[in-house]
Amino acid sequence: MRRLTEQDEAEINSILSREDEILPSSGFAVSVMDAVRREAAALPPIPFPWKRALPGLFAAGVALVSAFVAGIALFIQGTASQPLPSRLQSTFALSFEGWNTMGASWITLALVVSIASAKLSMRFATRKTRIVDRANAR
Repeated sequence: MRRLTEQDEAEINSILSREDEILPSSGFAVSVMDAVRREAAALPPIPFPWKRALPGLFAAGVALVSAFVAGIALFIQGTASQPLPSRLQSTFALSFEGWNTMGASWITLALVVSIASAKLSMRFATRKTRIVDRANAR
C-alpha cells in the first residue's frame, strides 16, 4: 500500500474543500411536483365494507359454534346410552379417510408452523423496535 505524499494530500484536500453548488437536472423539480400533485389529487383507497361483512361473519361464527355443539351433543349422547348410529359412523369414517387421502394432517401442520413462526417473528420485531425507540428517546 502506497503512502500519501504531501502533494497527494493537498490535491485530495482541494477536491474535498470545493463547495460546488449541486443543481438538479433540468425538469427534475417539475416532474417531482407533478407527481406530488397527482398523488394529492388521487382518490383515497376504497375502504373494506365492514358493515356489510360483519353479518355474514357473525352468521358463519354462529353456524360453526352450532355445528360444534351439536357434534359434541351427538358424541355424548352416543357414548352415554348407545354407540353412534351406523350412518353417522360411516360419515365420520369417510371424512377421516378423505382427510388422510389429501394429506390434510401435513397441510394443517405446515399451516400451524407457518402461522406460529410469523407471529413469533412479528413479536421479536416489535420488541426490537420498542427497544430502539426507547434508546432513541434518551
